[in-house]
Amino acid sequence: MKSFNEDARVISKLMLRLLPIQVLLAAVGAVNGIVSSYFAGNYVGVDAMGAIGLYGPINLLVGACCTMLSGGATILCGRYLGRNDQDRVQSVFSLNLLISLLFAGLFTVLFLLMGLLDRTAVFTRDEAVRPLFNRYLIGQVIGIIPFVLGNQLPAYLTMENMDRRSITASLVYIGVNVVLNILFVQLLHLQVFGLALASSLGLWVFFGVQAQAFLSGKTSLRLRLKRLMWQDGREILRIGLPGAASTGFQSLRGIIVNHLLEVFVGSVGISAFAASDNLLRFFWAVPAGMLAVSRLMISLSVGEEDRETLTDVMRIMFRRFVPMMCLISAGIILCAKPLTGIFFRDPSEPVYRMTVWGFRILPLCMPLSVICMHFVCYGQTSGKQGLVHLLSLLDGILCVAGFSALLIRRLGMNSVYIANVLNGIVCVAVILGYSCLKMKHFPADMEQLMVIPDDFGVPPEARIDISVQNMDEVLTVSRRVTEFCRRRGIDGRRTYLASLCMEEMAGNIVEHGFTKDRRRHSIDIRVVHKDEDIILRIRDDCKPFNPQERKALTDPKDRLKNAGIRIVYQIARSVEYQNILGLNMLTLKI
Repeated sequence: MKSFNEDARVISKLMLRLLPIQVLLAAVGAVNGIVSSYFAGNYVGVDAMGAIGLYGPINLLVGACCTMLSGGATILCGRYLGRNDQDRVQSVFSLNLLISLLFAGLFTVLFLLMGLLDRTAVFTRDEAVRPLFNRYLIGQVIGIIPFVLGNQLPAYLTMENMDRRSITASLVYIGVNVVLNILFVQLLHLQVFGLALASSLGLWVFFGVQAQAFLSGKTSLRLRLKRLMWQDGREILRIGLPGAASTGFQSLRGIIVNHLLEVFVGSVGISAFAASDNLLRFFWAVPAGMLAVSRLMISLSVGEEDRETLTDVMRIMFRRFVPMMCLISAGIILCAKPLTGIFFRDPSEPVYRMTVWGFRILPLCMPLSVICMHFVCYGQTSGKQGLVHLLSLLDGILCVAGFSALLIRRLGMNSVYIANVLNGIVCVAVILGYSCLKMKHFPADMEQLMVIPDDFGVPPEARIDISVQNMDEVLTVSRRVTEFCRRRGIDGRRTYLASLCMEEMAGNIVEHGFTKDRRRHSIDIRVVHKDEDIILRIRDDCKPFNPQERKALTDPKDRLKNAGIRIVYQIARSVEYQNILGLNMLTLKI
């Protein structure tokens, strides 16, 4: 078995390369809260900050819808990509956008009526804050449709290797949001309505920049209303619902916590929590980006029944993502006072002290959350719905709301912060307990911690993994494939053909793909013996290279040009090529 560093190097490099992009995309929503909080604290007042805090549960509810639809669609697309079923990927894309538009329209109508008719007593009974909250809510509903739709598109742009489009949309949104806040709040004095309107108009720009890529015909995915497979719509909702339940529970949790703060601390507590929470949402974009990177890799691994890559993704989470999040959390804690100074300047004010403690305590739960989020995603993908529902219920409402209610009389404002940390500890303990219960002993390795079924994929003796980093190693591929096939009792003809195909394709990638740039590349080869088939999979991180297109290229002056690729197509019973997340993936069956 290969070491972690060798086996997971390509996957680790890919995930770390995609991470900044996904973090930036996840931070877009957080920027809205930070900008709004800054202008509210400096140009409108503490009550305006309270209105922003009261909108938090609504934002989480709409976010739960986004999570359900984008999470379910991404996981389903990953499964179909793992099976190379492009028609179903197209169906999922179209249905995802249609269902998203429907949900966004319903939310827009509901919250617009609540704001216009003053039906918001469920959020606050404070007569000074509620009128501000109503105006803020009316301004925010203008941006619900682009918010929901805009959060669906980044995953598809990543599949199309068009991450730069998402980055551009994010940067444009940030700039537009700041400019409009200056115009509406600082110059035109529209107060809380101006705060919300600036965010909403910025979200329309964010969505438009992304959507233009699909409308221009530059992508393989198109919005097609014909030949939709409606069962995929049900699958999107079914797969995405458990993960979204956690965010939905968080919305209810937010209402409960706001009520506890209003009763035992006062509206100043809501303002302090809103300030610390809104800024921390920017840093929460890091775990969200980590999850976005891992989600498609997890679903692809499940679709391919790739046991090794599946566990590699979780190892990378523990060995790369969690330590990274610990460092970020430590930095936030050390900068608690400067971060508080962004919103409140007077250290003698209670709201200042409460916000400082928020920045000192809340970051402690971030590394724990990275673990919980990944296991919820894995549970969604692999069908462990019981674990997903339990974690969603605990993380979403029971732990935070329960611990807050138990501690708030004694600890006041800090009870809410401490409850979030205790929540992370409990959820990680539940993950470990679930594994111990299912395995009937303490897990000894990652596969046991994940409780991967014995019949998932193929056993180690039915596969061989080979890593190729130069032409010298290509020469050993044929020998190792031949030895594997003979051990498995495969007939001589197919043994010869399999070894020939692997050596030819690996040599072609090294000769042409490795020389296109100065980056270090490697090839991950897997040979699987399953159901009497020999399945050959080659994965590399070179520039996109479709052998189907190269096979058709001939040169009258050089009849041997691309002859090796043509021979492979003649030998193999099926040849399937995909470029996913910047990886070339070629699968052959002999």
